[in-house]
Amino acid sequence: MRKILLLLFFLVLGQEAAFAQRPSWIKRYINSFIQDTSDVSRPQFIAYPIIAYTPETNWEFGASGLLLFYSKRDTLNRLSEIVAQGFYTIENQYGGFLEHALYSDKDKWFFLGNVKFQSFPVSFYGTGMDASLQDEQKVEAVQFLLKERVLRKVTRNFYAGLEFELNRTDEVIFSDPDLLQQESNLYGTEGSTNLGLGFGLLVDTRHNVLNVRDGYFSEFAVLNYSRSLGSDFNFTYLVSDSRYFKTVRKNQVLAMQALGQFSFGNVPFNQLPQMGGPNLMRGYYQGRFRDNNHLAAQIEYRFLPLPLGFSKRIGAAVFASTGTVFSSSERIELRDFRGAIGGGLRFLLFPKKDIFVRADFALTREGNGFYLYIGEAF
Repeated sequence: MRKILLLLFFLVLGQEAAFAQRPSWIKRYINSFIQDTSDVSRPQFIAYPIIAYTPETNWEFGASGLLLFYSKRDTLNRLSEIVAQGFYTIENQYGGFLEHALYSDKDKWFFLGNVKFQSFPVSFYGTGMDASLQDEQKVEAVQFLLKERVLRKVTRNFYAGLEFELNRTDEVIFSDPDLLQQESNLYGTEGSTNLGLGFGLLVDTRHNVLNVRDGYFSEFAVLNYSRSLGSDFNFTYLVSDSRYFKTVRKNQVLAMQALGQFSFGNVPFNQLPQMGGPNLMRGYYQGRFRDNNHLAAQIEYRFLPLPLGFSKRIGAAVFASTGTVFSSSERIELRDFRGAIGGGLRFLLFPKKDIFVRADFALTREGNGFYLYIGEAF
């Protein structure tokens, strides 16, 4: 479903005079981003309100915050980030999340994870690439997710460590449960609790995860969910995610990503690999297509900033992606791949930390999507 996002956020191109009548603390707060005169090693925090509207929730109100910092204020360390957001709708729905990518001093440890809690409807179309828009139904549920990766540097850019995930879904209500009879081997439709443990291997040369200009990232992870660990279902999840970034001209970056997600066993419907969302296969609703396996790739060309010379803070990007989902018994066929193309503008929010806000518009054969986020999609 489409979502119109009205982000009350100050992407301000004017000068301080535009805020002459504002209280002094507001001027200082806004000018801290416009001018960015702070020490580059100093932690920076931004908070802003959000208003959104969706057919499922009606009006939604919330707030979001972003904290950026270097461990021990040493800029030779990689940039760490913490993102938080909370929301409430006039339909009495609510939720929030906290995500983090934290590097310790000398980048010896890497902590990557998120916590999410929400009572929020999602759209479910069925499984496989044949899932029809006409079969869309709403799924109400209370969901809690806790995921954490604790990785230790083994060599210069190589990390290894353990992964943990707790996924609990309660009070599940399908708006049209009769449609579920068309689905075979659909698990967790009445809710479930699943605990997964595993390991991850990671090669990472990125210095700024929100805007990579040169470097690469490659992750391989395995998570096993077992009744012996307290899960309601037995299944295994494998992920392979590789990304490459190269500055090809001054302030022009070529970025590429290839993703594979594979699941085996009795996987609950809400934990099946899903296609779509704000980061990969933009333009498709997150979960528009889902099945046991997911393959996707994207390429993006970024101008950070634009080479036109009228502004040092305005950039742009163009991107294209393709992807598919399939069951373990299906053959992958070229006709099952879907594509998306798009582009967007960038605004340099934190010049000294090289952090941009992105506004992306994507087109697909089923419609379009608009996304407004701090940091690049990948």
